Amino acid sequence: MMKLYTNTMAFLYTYKNDERGVTAIEYGLIGVAMAVALGLAFSDTGSIMQSLKAAYAAIGKQLKDLTPTA
Repeated sequence: MMKLYTNTMAFLYTYKNDERGVTAIEYGLIGVAMAVALGLAFSDTGSIMQSLKAAYAAIGKQLKDLTPTA
């Protein structure tokens, strides 16, 4: 009976302290969070995308105004 108890306690101790796979799960969660953040930032309704479009349009207009016409 004592051997069963010690084997069970040893198994439970190693099971509790087993952290294999935890890092993979953490990296997976980080990857999902980054994908969601990038998707929201660069979607058509995202403010970053609208700001980039406005900046490129302003630069294009200024370049067009600087180009001499023949």
